[in-house]
Amino acid sequence: MKAGVLAEGDSLSSYVADDFGHAPYFLIVDMDTLDFTVVANEFMRAEGAGMKVADAIIGLGVDVVITGGIGPHGYNKLTGAGITVSYDEDGTVEECVKTVKARLERMKKF
Repeated sequence: MKAGVLAEGDSLSSYVADDFGHAPYFLIVDMDTLDFTVVANEFMRAEGAGMKVADAIIGLGVDVVITGGIGPHGYNKLTGAGITVSYDEDGTVEECVKTVKARLERMKKF
């Protein structure tokens, strides 16, 4: 599975961003191997940043989005595209990816 993680920096040790649309980066992380690609958020200062970031992430083929916070429009756009959104996450990108992966695996068992 691939995760799109909104981050304050460009590494796995960066903290997950509190603000979905205005995060400086999103990391596209393979949840099994932790291999990742960094994407600079070109929309972080744009009006309607959340919707623009949601569109960009949908185009990257992720299965789940991990963020500290997200507004209802971005959330609805992502979930409408079949992407699971995990919000209120706090910690580093690596910690949150591992936590969300474990949570998703537990949910599959039911």
